[in-house]
Amino acid sequence: MNRDHLPIPGLRQTLTRSRIAPARPPVLHTPSRRVRTRPPGPPPPRLLALALASLLLSGCGPAPSTTPSPHPAPVTPRDVVTASGIAMVSLPGGTFTMGSTRGHPDESPPHTVRVSAFLIDKCEVTHTQFTRVQLPNPSRWQDHRDRPVERVRWLDAKQYCNERSRLEGLKPCYDETTRDWDCDYTAPGYRLPTEAEWEYAARAGTGGDFEFGAASQLRFHAWFKDTSDQKTHPVGRKRPNRWGIHDLLGNVSEWCEDVYDPAYYTRSPASNPTGPQNPGNDVRRVIRGGSWRSGADACRASARQGEKTGDSDACFATDHCGFRCVRRATPEEINALSGPGRLTP
Repeated sequence: MNRDHLPIPGLRQTLTRSRIAPARPPVLHTPSRRVRTRPPGPPPPRLLALALASLLLSGCGPAPSTTPSPHPAPVTPRDVVTASGIAMVSLPGGTFTMGSTRGHPDESPPHTVRVSAFLIDKCEVTHTQFTRVQLPNPSRWQDHRDRPVERVRWLDAKQYCNERSRLEGLKPCYDETTRDWDCDYTAPGYRLPTEAEWEYAARAGTGGDFEFGAASQLRFHAWFKDTSDQKTHPVGRKRPNRWGIHDLLGNVSEWCEDVYDPAYYTRSPASNPTGPQNPGNDVRRVIRGGSWRSGADACRASARQGEKTGDSDACFATDHCGFRCVRRATPEEINALSGPGRLTP
C-alpha cells in the first residue's frame, strides 16, 4: 500500500471536533486609554526579496551546481568512409588513464593522457588496400584479399601511409628524405598511430584489461593463440569493440609511430605523447595488440612490446606484424565523409 494513503490516527476525530466552533469568551469593556494604531503597510523590500527567492526555488527545484562533473562526457564515435573507399571511425579527443599496475613493469606507472581527435581505420590494412597503391605484397598468407597484410617493415607501413595520402590528394605526413621518415603531425595525411592513440582506441572509454570485460570473452573479439589455428584471418570477422573498431586485439600486431622505451611512462607528457627520441642504434618500435600467435596476456589494452623494424633486413619474416592508419580531420571533413550514402554497413 502506498504510504501516502495510510490512515492517520486521530484524523477523523480531529476533523469532527473542528466542525464545532468554540464559544468566544465574553468581551469585557474596561475604561482604558485609546491607542491609535497605524494601518498595516507593505512588508520591507528585503522580506519581499526573500519570499520571492523562496518561491522560485520551491517551484524550480534545487539550484544547478556550478561545480564541473568529475566524469568526462562520453565519446561518441562516428563511422566514416574515406575518399578512396576505406572505412574509418572518427574518435573525438579525450582523456584516459594509460598503462596499468596489473601488467608488466613497462606498463607503469599509470598516467593520465589526453589525445586530440583523430580518424582510425576500422580494420587492419588488407592485401587489397596495400597493393592498390602499387606496393608489393610481402605477406606469408596471400590466399584471401581481406587478410591483413603482414611481414611489413616499419618503413613499408609508412610508405603505404604516404601513398594513400597522395591517392586522396592529402599532404603526406612523412618526410621521405630523412632517415626515419620524420612525421609532421600537423599534416592531414595518413600515418601510423601513436602508442597513446592506439591504447585510447583499444580501451574505448573503459579502464580494464579488455574493454569487453573478462578475458574469457576474448575468443569472441580476437584471433589469438586459442582461436587462430596458427594463421591470420580476414579482417572484420570478430566482434568490434564498443567504438566499432575490429581486430585491435589479435590477428596481427600493429606498428605504432613511437620508439619503444620500457621506462618512457615515467616521463611521458600528458598531452599527445609521441614517444621518446630515436637513440640512433638498435632501435625498436612499439607494436600493440598481440597477434594470431599471442596468448591473452599480450592482447591486453595496456600490453606493450618493442620490435625491430626490419628496415635493413632483406629477409624480414615477422609474419605477425601489420598495421592500421590514422589521420587528423576537420569537423567539416568528418561531416562530408559521414554524409548520406557514405556510412558502411
